[in-house]
Amino acid sequence: MLDPEVIDLEVFYDYLCPFVYRASVLLQNAGRSRQLNVTWSYFSLTQVNSRDDGWTVWDAPADERVQGRLAFMAAEAARRQGRFDQLHMPLLQARHRDRLEIDRPEVIERVVVDAGLDVERFRHDLADPDILAPLERDHLRATREHGVFGTPTFLFPDGSVAYVRLAEAPETADAARVLERLISVAASEPSILEIKRPRKPTPD
Repeated sequence: MLDPEVIDLEVFYDYLCPFVYRASVLLQNAGRSRQLNVTWSYFSLTQVNSRDDGWTVWDAPADERVQGRLAFMAAEAARRQGRFDQLHMPLLQARHRDRLEIDRPEVIERVVVDAGLDVERFRHDLADPDILAPLERDHLRATREHGVFGTPTFLFPDGSVAYVRLAEAPETADAARVLERLISVAASEPSILEIKRPRKPTPD
């Protein structure tokens, strides 16, 4: 059984990733019956997949369209208002449930308005040239300290790390059980390095 005390988790994530959306739903639903303290740390899939050794998401010119970068900027601007949690799930829902293009400023601003953030302050913070410094910090820490290669990657209190892909987002009634199983395998049994389910081939 899960310990009744608060469960501390750090999750490296990218808004582009559908598995991050499923993990976020898992944690949101599990949090209805468990005490969770989740730290969401940035990890850019665009960066890790780049083949240009001299290019980075955070140092690319502001006028260059970089997939996923605007959502990270929006999340950090929300953090500056103390409203990260209010924007995090709406951004994921916009991308993965509503199929909206979150690289478009007008889409991001609509989500921000709906989430109740201070829009003028949001715009001001979004224009700050240092807004991507936390992305650089989190991404480099993820790769250099923990060997993170994809999202979502969970960092557990004992220091164990696991890249997790859920087949679907569990319902509220199942979320605590799924999280318990996840922790028991990913954190409590480090000898299990990888489990991957094969898919049956479709008939011709």
